[in-house]
Amino acid sequence: MNHLKFHSLPSEKQVRIINAAMKQFVQSGYEKASTNEIVKDAQISKGSLFNYFNNKKDLYLYLIENALKIVDVIFAEVDIGERDLFRRLSQIGFIKLKIQQKYPLVFDFLKSTQLEDAAEVKNEISPIMGSILDSSLNRIYENIDFSKFRPDVSPEKALQILNWTMMGFAETQMEKIKTFENIGMELMDEWNGYMEILKRSFYKDGEE
Repeated sequence: MNHLKFHSLPSEKQVRIINAAMKQFVQSGYEKASTNEIVKDAQISKGSLFNYFNNKKDLYLYLIENALKIVDVIFAEVDIGERDLFRRLSQIGFIKLKIQQKYPLVFDFLKSTQLEDAAEVKNEISPIMGSILDSSLNRIYENIDFSKFRPDVSPEKALQILNWTMMGFAETQMEKIKTFENIGMELMDEWNGYMEILKRSFYKDGEE
């Protein structure tokens, strides 16, 4: 199905339907996800939903493809020429925040598909996903200068700590930020404060 009817809807309505559907699939999994709850949350009729998508499976597979396109936006905007890990992650973090302002559950949804074992969709998830997420992670760290790390610091563990810090920071900011039209310097300064602490912990003396 080419979903032309869905794509002809106003952008705001498309986003509302996508977010309502992702919410149900994340919370309940594929089999238990209720289309009744999706249409209720999206404020549309059930007939309308199935006018845009053939069935629940068609909707689910569409959401995966759409989520992957959303993630691709991150890597299209990241400056791979920036070799400092902290500055690179700052770029990615703020792009992710902007995306999550529009699609709060997109990353949770993609994660949930990796654990989905419903027979109706399990065998169709892998061909769509392929190695996209793995290659995306590799692109995050492409061209990074790891020589700045202290010899007693494991880059893998340092990256995990950085990811935890970024996720916690993002979660906190999502509760406070109402619009991303202008991300204030106060937010940038707050993140840079955490970044400087971690940089002093991980980098060799004198490295910036």
